[in-house]
Amino acid sequence: MKDVLDELAAARREMGASKLPAGDAYTIELRRRYRAHIDDVWDAITNPERLARWLKPVTGDLRLGGKYELEGGEHGEILACEPPRLLTVSWLFGPEADAWPGTSEVRVRLTPGPTDDTEFELVHAAFVGEPLFPTYGPGAGGVGWDLLLLALSRLLGGGETADHDALEKSPEVREFIRRSAAAWGEAHLATGAEPSQVAAAVEATTAFYAANRE
Repeated sequence: MKDVLDELAAARREMGASKLPAGDAYTIELRRRYRAHIDDVWDAITNPERLARWLKPVTGDLRLGGKYELEGGEHGEILACEPPRLLTVSWLFGPEADAWPGTSEVRVRLTPGPTDDTEFELVHAAFVGEPLFPTYGPGAGGVGWDLLLLALSRLLGGGETADHDALEKSPEVREFIRRSAAAWGEAHLATGAEPSQVAAAVEATTAFYAANRE
């Protein structure tokens, strides 16, 4: 249990604002350090074989300007690729999303640390018109990214392949989800959001993730 919750505490979470081709966007931002060389972390986020071990299986033209698709429906275009420091992709979900390009992007920036480790930054920007936001707040995507970065940490730490179904149904990870939703609530509050709105969003996010892991 302690190891799982230590992973939660390892990340700094913020909610911010950005611009996308579709218009004004909100961002969920995760920053943490991995005890792995930058080349190893870069390989883990770009090598299809390793992506399948912590994220999802991926297919497509995996180069700058190419299009990718994850098993499960997430898809998009590779917008920037500067090995081993920067990767930016559009991030769409479902066939209807293609009618609304420029509404969601994910950027990962890597910086070499002082002890052969790596500073990892992930920023997911989404168009503010996204209908899920008023109900779930930043936790809608934030909890999902927390879970995925937990899986990435395990891969980098010992080559472990994530069994998402088993992992996310464990009591430890249920507690991780609860605390992740609360942490994203704190990030939401820090922007000046109404406390009652934030509390409702945290409750809805926790219930959503818990219900999908029964």
